[in-house]
Amino acid sequence: MASAREVKLRIRSVKNIAQVTRALQAVSASRVRKAMEKMFNTRPYATKAWQVLTHIAGQPDRAVLHPLLTEREEVKNVIVVMLSSDRGLAGAYNTNILRYTLDKFGDYSLPVRFITVGRKGNELLFRRGKDIMAEFADLPAEPDFNDVSAIGRLAVDEFLSGKADEVYLLYTDFVNMGRQDPTMKKLLPLEFDSEGLVQAEFGQDGSAQAGPNASYIYEPGQEQILDEIIPRFTALQIYQAVLESSASEHAARMVAMRSATENATDLAGALQLEYNKVRQQGITNEMLDIAGGAEALSQAKS
Repeated sequence: MASAREVKLRIRSVKNIAQVTRALQAVSASRVRKAMEKMFNTRPYATKAWQVLTHIAGQPDRAVLHPLLTEREEVKNVIVVMLSSDRGLAGAYNTNILRYTLDKFGDYSLPVRFITVGRKGNELLFRRGKDIMAEFADLPAEPDFNDVSAIGRLAVDEFLSGKADEVYLLYTDFVNMGRQDPTMKKLLPLEFDSEGLVQAEFGQDGSAQAGPNASYIYEPGQEQILDEIIPRFTALQIYQAVLESSASEHAARMVAMRSATENATDLAGALQLEYNKVRQQGITNEMLDIAGGAEALSQAKS
């Protein structure tokens, strides 16, 4: 059995850890509210932008409208943009997105290169020997579009240059405070199912709805508009995914730190009981020693 001094030191250590996790929980609770507000404010615009892209890509002559809409006859190279966090202590947040990524592209039949957003994801993929072509880390706590536009430009440039035939985006979709789901979206070129619906559309229910195509009039001209909006709206989807991932990260960290605080509190209570038992046993032993010494003295006198 450990001594009373050792148990007391453990209690102090556990209580110090509980103070740290409680502080991290409070910080994450504050940040998740801001991240959720920004995410929900941006969702309508990202959804409408995606609807415009899907309308353009749904045209019969999509291949001649813009190079970013052209399906390659033979897919030879794939790029995956994976979003993770820069810091740990977020429960299974980074592990879940890594497991999901490896499940989709771990044993892919084609060469796959990764663009990582977040230091943790980059480290985890590097340890597994994956081909990482670019890393984006240390994004601001409240990123804006300009902070992540370079990621979209890199993906677009690689696709236009022919170095990539498909570009996928993997991120963590924020559902609620207790649920964050890893999600995959095909960025380039846009993909349709048999009903002409875009896969993985951003929306309230996460799915597209069938219906008639809207009519658009382009000014000053279709070519000039498409050259501007398609790359920009593609980058916008990455920006929205970054916001979704940021809210998911803070929510996961808040839940993890709350659980850690509760566990530390329970452990401190259990250690306090053990300390009381050890101290009581020490007092009992001292009293027995005193009683034994007194009995020995009385016998010596007699």
